[in-house]
Amino acid sequence: MQKTKKFENEILAFAKQEMVEDQAHDINHVLRVVNIAKQLCVDEKGKYEIVMPAAYLHDCFSFPKGHPDRSESSTFAAKKALVFLKSIGYPCVYSDGISQAIMAHSYSADIKPNTLEAKIVQDADRLDALGAIGIARCLQVSAKMGVALYNSEDAFCERRKADDRQFTIDHFYVKLLNLVDTMNTRSAKIEAQKRTLFMKQYLNQLAREL
Repeated sequence: MQKTKKFENEILAFAKQEMVEDQAHDINHVLRVVNIAKQLCVDEKGKYEIVMPAAYLHDCFSFPKGHPDRSESSTFAAKKALVFLKSIGYPCVYSDGISQAIMAHSYSADIKPNTLEAKIVQDADRLDALGAIGIARCLQVSAKMGVALYNSEDAFCERRKADDRQFTIDHFYVKLLNLVDTMNTRSAKIEAQKRTLFMKQYLNQLAREL
């Protein structure tokens, strides 16, 4: 760990420089994912040398929302990350693991993680879509896109199919509440259950207010 920890500041600087920020994916998102990934790495006994750079660089490239190649963003990010890491002399023995972790983190890419480290980075990224911060990110993105908060006739998708292109609350049913079932590691599953419960409590409170 100590041999690669010295690279952390350079990796963070590159992430700040290269990523195209939006409401859901900014440098604060990256820093949260890094913190979660580091904790999962300790809990699950993963390789820090792979998890740390992959977590920092998982969003170093992304196509804009709505771009036809959006689902390929993580593959491009992995390639870009390896070029950078090679340029700073990061040990190449970890390259394959880092590449796999970055490629598999993406929800839209639908790539199954086949290493512990890839599972950790994917779990960390998805945990950041849950809980209080997950709700805030969802509201931010929907507001930016001009999406209405809820369907006034059926706000919680009880009698209709959820459509998050039209209604913000629908995104909870399309994706957010289902993320808990996609967690790979034991530690992430426990945290995801807590954050999902909080989101359900939010929906219950919203229902009372409506």
